[in-house]
Amino acid sequence: MTLASAPTPPKSTGERTDSDVPHGPRRRFRFPSAFTVLIAVTVVVWALTFVIPAGRYDMKDGSPVPGTYHPVELATGFWDRLKDLFLSPVNGLYGVTDAGTGLTAPGGTGSFAGAAGVFLFILAVGSFITVTMRTGALTAGVARLTRRLHDHRTLLLVVLLTVFSLGGTTYGMAEETLGFYGLMIPLMLGLGYDRMVAATVIMVGAGVGTLASTINPFATGVASDSAGIGTGEGIVLRLLMWVCLTALAAVYVVRYARRITEDPSRSLTPLTEDDRLVKNEGDETAELTGRQRTVLCLFAATFLFMIFAVVPWSDLHVTFVPTLGWYFPELAALFIVAAILVGLVGGLGETGTMQAVTAGAGDFAGAAMIVMLARGVTVIMNNASVTDTILDALQSALSGTSSGAFAVLMFVVNLPLAFFVPSSSGHAALAMPILAPLADFAGVSRALVVTAYQSASGWVNLITPTSAVIMGGLALAKVRYDQYLRFMAPLMGALFVAIAGFLAIGAAVH
Repeated sequence: MTLASAPTPPKSTGERTDSDVPHGPRRRFRFPSAFTVLIAVTVVVWALTFVIPAGRYDMKDGSPVPGTYHPVELATGFWDRLKDLFLSPVNGLYGVTDAGTGLTAPGGTGSFAGAAGVFLFILAVGSFITVTMRTGALTAGVARLTRRLHDHRTLLLVVLLTVFSLGGTTYGMAEETLGFYGLMIPLMLGLGYDRMVAATVIMVGAGVGTLASTINPFATGVASDSAGIGTGEGIVLRLLMWVCLTALAAVYVVRYARRITEDPSRSLTPLTEDDRLVKNEGDETAELTGRQRTVLCLFAATFLFMIFAVVPWSDLHVTFVPTLGWYFPELAALFIVAAILVGLVGGLGETGTMQAVTAGAGDFAGAAMIVMLARGVTVIMNNASVTDTILDALQSALSGTSSGAFAVLMFVVNLPLAFFVPSSSGHAALAMPILAPLADFAGVSRALVVTAYQSASGWVNLITPTSAVIMGGLALAKVRYDQYLRFMAPLMGALFVAIAGFLAIGAAVH
């Protein structure tokens, strides 16, 4: 070995060379989890309550009285407000507002429903799905369905999205969709799609349906009543919107689904090893046994009964079936009872059934906690009495506009209010008594104001992180929020333009 073979050290020049710079793998930015997003939103909204003046409307029959907005002085100091921030998730769970004084929210928000019912509903659905999975019936059933429909999977996507959209337009299907993810994900993976397709068939379908509500009593019904008109007024425009917007959403989802089947590398949610196991497990599943068929019948009957129990048939003028009026406490009990029944029929026994019930609730606890955090944001708004202030500012922006501009502006000014009040019925009860009379001065129908409100509420609730349906659904589907936003961005733009066009046409033909 000679000295010439050794590398010559670089001369010192006082500057860093490439060899001085570490070449380890760079850390890639990873979008924060849904928990972090919601915590950040909570802190930002809490901080804004110190900037936005507190104010309230006078109330009559649970609705704000136009022209009565007035500033108010909050009796709570900084430390009380800080305590309110830390307690917001707990208060959101129980529906406690106004610093813990009761269930009645200040200002125009009316009765505030906590997340406890939805929280327990999600845990119960988790138990039900896990018990069904452990019987082997769900995996076998999905595998068989996949084999039968593989050559017609595009049609299946359109039909499923339309069914969820129909639920949204008729009765505002929202939190109820959280029960369908356990079924839809293995089905879509078996058909060769990804988790984004599974999530958006449910989420976009029901969301667009709610956006274009036709006879939804929780949106159209409450808003029409608050505006002093009948629910049927404006239904022709809303029905046309529902058909066109559902078709637009279906084309968009199908286009993405086809793209990733042709080139899986373009998927926004690439398949994980667990996804491949689920897909392969379905491919290798044997034929259904008689016991598994019985379990699947119970599984389907539970979901069908859930839909029947929550639809307000009397409001839809359907008199030959009873209106049960069930809500999340009753639905949670339904799924717990169904989980036990499925476990026993499926052969798990008492011990196996109870273990599956407990494990399922644990698996879904994360999604339930996200719902709790989302409701906490609304609590902070209510306690600081800033929601009515925002509403008063929006109302002032609408004065003195033409009919066409008024209709579009009515949609636009409802967007920020929809963010802060993600409940469609709460938004309607708050905004309609103030905004509906403005239609008389603009020379348009009050029904157009109702359509603009529910379009804004539905549009925002397709992506808002304050929506328990969005954040809880993404957690169940294991889809990151940033991935979902990337998927939704073009569709949101197309929906915005389409809604504005429909509203302008509605104002022109009035």
